[in-house]
Amino acid sequence: MHANNKIDYVYILGASHSGSTLLALLLNAHPEITTIGETAPGTMGDINTYRCSCGRIIKECPFWKNIIREMRKKHPEFDIGNFGTNFECTSNPIINRLLHLEHRGILFEALRDIMLRLSPSWKRALDSVNANCRDLVHAVLASSGGRIFIDSSKIAHRLKFLLRIPEFNIRIIHIIRDGRAVALTYMRQDEFGDAKDPSVRRGGRGMQTKAVPASMSMERAADEWRRCIRSAEYLLSGLDKSRWIQIKYEELCTNTEKTLGKIYSFLGVNYSETNKEFRSVSHHVIGNGMRLDTTSEVLLDERWKSILSKVEREIFERIAGAMNQRYGYD
Repeated sequence: MHANNKIDYVYILGASHSGSTLLALLLNAHPEITTIGETAPGTMGDINTYRCSCGRIIKECPFWKNIIREMRKKHPEFDIGNFGTNFECTSNPIINRLLHLEHRGILFEALRDIMLRLSPSWKRALDSVNANCRDLVHAVLASSGGRIFIDSSKIAHRLKFLLRIPEFNIRIIHIIRDGRAVALTYMRQDEFGDAKDPSVRRGGRGMQTKAVPASMSMERAADEWRRCIRSAEYLLSGLDKSRWIQIKYEELCTNTEKTLGKIYSFLGVNYSETNKEFRSVSHHVIGNGMRLDTTSEVLLDERWKSILSKVEREIFERIAGAMNQRYGYD
């Protein structure tokens, strides 16, 4: 808890498959830090077979059973398959569609806010979502004993609404990864964006089950990455630079201690207290399938260099190459 009684809330911002789950797990190995990964998961699929990072079916995990019990004291409708923490308004399709557009800069966000304020249904939905977000974080911190909450949700327009919750003292870790590597995971997620062991991919259910996300063409994958990065840039441009730091996935993997040291300094915690065998710590993370891997070894994944074809690289370069180069990727 922050000195002014606000919750220390750290948001990992970036494109999906940029290393946010790895970073969350590494940070969770510190006794003062707690995470459940993403706070508004949207692709858990069949909740009866979805696995927590501890290996148990999530509905059978003691940690999550306790969270459910605590949440239902204030929110009887709380369900492990739907936290009620998505900033959405299902009763109004037009407003809901507006809410799902990515962050697009000051002018667009001002217009979006005006339209949202005109909707009574959104006001009711927002009050409910904010309450669920606050109470979920309180429940997780109380269950774990941590004081700093890490949210690896990544999405910029989700962060916009979280920044307006007065009980949260939010700081941001902006994680960047070579867009070509990210695009490959979008194109072939089962192979390049999930657990190493195929038997626990697709939420822990294995490859025999239906894939949740659809595969993408390189055109769409490159554009998706570019839009995610642009959206994050728009949001960060409106914040004081003291509230956020930027790291690279590649540096996290190749110089883990130095990168974590930078983050711990930013968060105000002692690096020496962290457990370097981060997989030995009790984790209850949802999100990317790599949460189900077992090794504490941090390895740089640059398979894109040997997998992407010349044509695919040219397509990426045409659509997102300039942005990739801005972050130092040649």
